[in-house]
Amino acid sequence: MTKFVPLSINRRTALMGLSAAGLIGMNGEALAARRKFVTANNNPYDILDPHQLFDIGRIAVRLNMYDALTRWVDNPPKLQMWLVEKADISPDGKVYTFTLKPNVKFHDGTVMTSADVVYSMERILALKKGAYGLFKDVVEPGTTKALDPRTVQFTLKAPFAVFMAVLSELWVVNSALVKKNEKNGDWGADWLSKNEAGSGGYALRRYDPAVGFQAARFEGHFAGWGKNPIDDAEFRVVMETATRVLGVMKGEFNTTDGYLPAEQMARMKENPNIKTWEAESIRTFYFIINHWKAPLNDVNMRKALCYAFDYDGFNDKILSGTVVRNNGIIPNPMWGAPKGLKGYTYDLDKAKYHLAQVKNVRPLQIGAMAGYPQSEQAAQMLQAGCAKIGLEVKIVTEPYTTIAPKLNDRERAHDLIPLWRSAYFADPHNWTGFLFNTKNFDAGNASYYSNPRVDELCDQALIVTDQEKRRVMYEEVSQILVEDAAGIFINNTKFHGAFTKNTKSIRFCPIGDAQDVRWIEMEG
Repeated sequence: MTKFVPLSINRRTALMGLSAAGLIGMNGEALAARRKFVTANNNPYDILDPHQLFDIGRIAVRLNMYDALTRWVDNPPKLQMWLVEKADISPDGKVYTFTLKPNVKFHDGTVMTSADVVYSMERILALKKGAYGLFKDVVEPGTTKALDPRTVQFTLKAPFAVFMAVLSELWVVNSALVKKNEKNGDWGADWLSKNEAGSGGYALRRYDPAVGFQAARFEGHFAGWGKNPIDDAEFRVVMETATRVLGVMKGEFNTTDGYLPAEQMARMKENPNIKTWEAESIRTFYFIINHWKAPLNDVNMRKALCYAFDYDGFNDKILSGTVVRNNGIIPNPMWGAPKGLKGYTYDLDKAKYHLAQVKNVRPLQIGAMAGYPQSEQAAQMLQAGCAKIGLEVKIVTEPYTTIAPKLNDRERAHDLIPLWRSAYFADPHNWTGFLFNTKNFDAGNASYYSNPRVDELCDQALIVTDQEKRRVMYEEVSQILVEDAAGIFINNTKFHGAFTKNTKSIRFCPIGDAQDVRWIEMEG
């Protein structure tokens, strides 16, 4: 097994991190008594920078080592003030003034100020990565102000109905520490990709991209702790599903991902040392279709693909009914999902009809995600359906960390990618405007889909604050996306958690998929 390498670039920085976590001075017996929690994940932690990441697979980095102004908790998800003590919003909905909670400290002991919030927003806008797509048309560089050490003010270009919701992705970094490690105007991107500068519940101790990361509980976290919190958290990369499951069954891991194949979950349920539970999710599974590349820019080509997928065979047979058919992109439980929306069915005759209308048909390529059985199985299901209508499809299996950089590169991206749209914030915009608005080409709209009416509705829905009016707009958007065959929309998942019996106080939230370790307690 690959050994973890020390996080820090020098001994002084290492001692600062250990001191903040309360580990200096502990003898071997005290360290051995610490409560350790190990998560086996099927996604590499190839980068730690919270402003270069925007996915659920690596959200453990952000949730555990950083804090944001707001935070989503529980299920159904509720938006909670986190770093914020007080919020004032101007009558026109354009000026947000926040008072930060007092005495919030970073892991090196530095007190967080509004200047750190300003720097973090400016950094996101400058790097144009991670959550940039959430803020790029809302906040202009230089408009976020530190009015005093505890007061920060955002002046938006226009009213933005989900601004409070998306502030959960404005992870605040220690600006002084990052600035010390900037090189050639890179905003510290190289350094922060393998170090951390956060204030979250856990401080980084060791990191190896091939293995994962270890973090120690930050005693000084402003939110406090429960009775028996996790002292040491380890997020380990284990790509093979069977290995992750066996590790939990043996007690080597305390949990793994909550979207396991049905037969593996059945094994967990039979084990007396494991407790399992399921939760309603708001996480839709679909194929991204790259509209930029011909012939996928032809609606007939896309409809042929939609009719060539065996939805019942996939949902009911391969996944054993552990999911729910979702005809559109917005998950069924979320407001804005049209009731009775008619989606596509498995119909090879219709698939052949639409394929016959397409000129210059070529072989297609699906990029399936390695370590995610459902992604690979869906790719195979579509490949089999396409073979029956005379369409050649090749499957290329790659880790998500290889696929992710291609999502915002229209030429390098695969023709199709089967993956999940997770909840980053509980609003229909998460599944519609962010994913399908023309404005978000190369910044969220990985389909390169463009429809003027969809753009108009999504833009208007972010200005209106009345939820019922917004609901009507998103329902129309959902209908248009189906008519345009903007993607192959398959199901809404359920979270099937498996934890060792000595864990308790787990607070599942669809936004983060229970990877927020601070709530978990351990017995023994």
